[in-house]
Amino acid sequence: MVEVPSVGQRVKLEVKTHNGTTTIEGVALHPASKQHLTVKLVNGYNASYPLDQINTIETLPTQSVESKTSAEEVVVADGLPRVRILHTGGTIASKVDYTTGAVVARFEPEEMVASLPELASIANIEAVKLGNMFSDDIRPQHWNSMIQASKQAFDDGCDGVVITHGTDTLHMSSAALSFAWCGKGEVPPGRIAFVGSQRSSDRGSSDAAENLLSAVYWAAHGPQTGGDIGDGVVLVMHSTNNDGECAIYPGVGVRKLHSSRRDAFQPVNCEALGHVTIDNGELSYTSTESYDVYLKNGTERQICERPTTYETSTRIAQFVAGPWLHSEEIEAIVQTGVQAIVIQGTGLGHLPIEDPGKDAPENTKVWRALTRCINREIPIVVTNQCIHGPVDMNVYSKGRKQMEMGILGHGSIAAPDTVIVKVHWALSNDMKLRDAIGANLCGEGNNTLRT
Repeated sequence: MVEVPSVGQRVKLEVKTHNGTTTIEGVALHPASKQHLTVKLVNGYNASYPLDQINTIETLPTQSVESKTSAEEVVVADGLPRVRILHTGGTIASKVDYTTGAVVARFEPEEMVASLPELASIANIEAVKLGNMFSDDIRPQHWNSMIQASKQAFDDGCDGVVITHGTDTLHMSSAALSFAWCGKGEVPPGRIAFVGSQRSSDRGSSDAAENLLSAVYWAAHGPQTGGDIGDGVVLVMHSTNNDGECAIYPGVGVRKLHSSRRDAFQPVNCEALGHVTIDNGELSYTSTESYDVYLKNGTERQICERPTTYETSTRIAQFVAGPWLHSEEIEAIVQTGVQAIVIQGTGLGHLPIEDPGKDAPENTKVWRALTRCINREIPIVVTNQCIHGPVDMNVYSKGRKQMEMGILGHGSIAAPDTVIVKVHWALSNDMKLRDAIGANLCGEGNNTLRT
């Protein structure tokens, strides 16, 4: 049996396969299973082989297998729009660490621009690094940084802004900036697009390049946004699992619905605003029929000169309705000083608060705990754990009971994450939560988008 190389060692293998003997090169990783050798190939994929199928292993001199692309000074072209890319991190800005095989966030913005020379034909590109984070680490203070950086870009004369961001909370940040720029009935001075990728930039199946090109194209050449239909801030990702087309989604009307597919993001109770098509390197944009109608007939908002921000000390508790929701957890979280509670209700927005068979006293305790919260002026907001469809507490008697209690959320068609961002924005900007939940501030509650 061959001698197993150490992790991080570059190797050349001669391997027996069903199609005969083949030779591969890569970097040895921690094995995927016992008695196997796992190698990181130069295309970013991992390959594992049983040790008894490996004829020979040759160790090679250590060298970097990362991209050698270097950032050069960007040439400014007359007549092209000016787009600033704000870099926060995530998979779109990641590479594979060939020592460990892990994906790490360390792609500098200048490298990103240099690796896609096609950007130079779309817009005059600027890049600013706000951070290098995976999106699960993003918090409201980072939203505030994005808000201020996007304002600075427009103050400096940029026509559009693109924010590169990890995908796990991409839709939360797009909603956060939507309310920040459009929540008070205004619209940004230019187009703002969030973009991420499901596969890192140095993988053969990466969606990073097409997503970024499409986002920059929208920011540079998209229509003048109106704000009422969720177009004040958009999210740009692959529209299908195939290459060639990216969707422009309302920033308040989209959610990540798959952990790994390239079309992980799908609209919630709405549809895409349009699509950017990439055909042999040529980019073009087409609006959907409903967005065309809106652009022709929609009301005109004033330009926002001072976007709102988020209070970072605000605490909002989240619960999921179901067999495991108990009053003790609600009471415990109240003691931490939360300003609001959001509960993902079942079906049309229902909570376990009734005990018709007198065999579930836990439900009565939940009802009492929620009633005490409302009496203490702690708002309770119900959203929809089904994700699609409205919260409608008028249909069943339980729902009407919830409204009589003072529970908010009836009529909402926004995605659960958009609702909680809206709650945070309202609390941060001295807006009555009852008024905010019932209003369509920037497209999140547009009844024409109901499905």
